Amino acid sequence: MNPLDKMTGHFRNKISGEMAKIHIKEWEMDIYYKSANTLAEQGKLIELAQQGKTVEALVETLIMKARNEDGTKMFKSIDKVVMMNEVDPNILINVVSEMGAANDEFTVETAEKN
Repeated sequence: MNPLDKMTGHFRNKISGEMAKIHIKEWEMDIYYKSANTLAEQGKLIELAQQGKTVEALVETLIMKARNEDGTKMFKSIDKVVMMNEVDPNILINVVSEMGAANDEFTVETAEKN
């Protein structure tokens, strides 16, 4: 097996693996998520963070990662405006932080450092 096949195989396994679940009591719902983002998704989050758009990066993280139990996306890009203006920011930050803490990916701390 060549190196690129090993690299892509590893990532395919990570993406297709089991989803983690977070229960948000304040929202009376479960959010499922995968442990990986694509490089393009991760790049978008980093770019937003570097532009000082920490809140937007957090919302984008939730939109990208949040899944229903069947693996379908829970939110659409169009939901971003409502999330940024009408959702409790403390809970949103906690949810995204928990997703990040569970898989060492983009977190609030990462955004603030950039």
